[in-house]
Amino acid sequence: MAVVDNVLLPSDEGFNHQIADTFASVLQADRSWTEKVCLSVGANNGEIQIGFGLGKYINRNVMDAYAGVSRGVEQWTVRSSRQLSPNADQTSVGPIHYQVIEPLKKIRIALDKNDTQPIAFDILLDCSELPPFLENHEFRRQFGGYRTDNDLVRYHQVGVPSGWIEVEGKRYTVTPDDFYCSRDHSWGLRYGVGVDPGDLMPGIDASLFPMNFLWSPMRMRRPDGGVYGIHHFYLNVAVPGVPDVIHGGIENPDGSRQYFSKLTPSLRYHKDNRRLLGGELLFEMADGGERELHIEVVSDTGFHLGAGLYFGFDGHHHGEWRGEYHEDGEYFADCSEHEAARRLHQIRDCIIHVRDGDASGYANYQTVVSGEWPELGLSADNSFM
Repeated sequence: MAVVDNVLLPSDEGFNHQIADTFASVLQADRSWTEKVCLSVGANNGEIQIGFGLGKYINRNVMDAYAGVSRGVEQWTVRSSRQLSPNADQTSVGPIHYQVIEPLKKIRIALDKNDTQPIAFDILLDCSELPPFLENHEFRRQFGGYRTDNDLVRYHQVGVPSGWIEVEGKRYTVTPDDFYCSRDHSWGLRYGVGVDPGDLMPGIDASLFPMNFLWSPMRMRRPDGGVYGIHHFYLNVAVPGVPDVIHGGIENPDGSRQYFSKLTPSLRYHKDNRRLLGGELLFEMADGGERELHIEVVSDTGFHLGAGLYFGFDGHHHGEWRGEYHEDGEYFADCSEHEAARRLHQIRDCIIHVRDGDASGYANYQTVVSGEWPELGLSADNSFM
């Protein structure tokens, strides 16, 4: 006898099923299962930047999103959360919208005018120059335990944006010549989703160990106008049993890559808030060659992802049930100030100018450097995540 125990979604009309169930379910019952997009749009001169993210948590019956603007050391953020059902395929949460215009080529993101913060935008991301590139499968077990803590597939893509941004009544025009854009899309088991049950044995606090994390997708242009990409994921963490990680490479319009095998970063950081100040990246290539990139921080502008709930924010976390609908947000006058930086965490979309030989480009650069790093002038006393 057949048992009907799920619902059909519009996605079920397509020929994309990979498990014996509808798109209203995933194979995992783990409540940390997440499908997430994260996007950055910024002015090449560093004047203004958008931070955007949307997450779907099927096993929590939640969809949440954030949309924010960074302008120098200022930051405005709007966050929203809603009950996922019965609109599981609708990628909008209150005033925040994510729309696929042309799969793997064109995406629209928008923040409607709202009562939470005096910001709004409507942006089309054109990523048709370069295809998306899958990153290495990310898998980690809980520090000090056996549970799978992270099991993610992620791809990233770079391109050019067009549209507008409004802040406190002032409108900025976003053009392909003057702005960059990048996005990533991931799905799987993810750390930092919701609050752990109270009866779990605490795991090892990873923040107790020195960690150096770097991530960036870059859109580069040669003097002849040719476009290519550079991406790297780097993790150096002094936790027993956790090896250093480096992957990425030079990304070509035909989908091919020249892979990196090693990275020696020579970057500088502010001693108090640990903001990136610039430096060099020396890559060893899989074919035995070397590639050096020069990184210049364009301005103080850079959206702090903590306000988007990365590593948690004011006691709240990704995928948290906030009721049928919830909306909030805040304004920071100076994100670089000591207490604000610690409330927002280190990780942010710093706007950089990149030089690779005679080619150059603009990108968002994410860093976390926690613990003691004497060679960088960073002590354990002022460490934070």
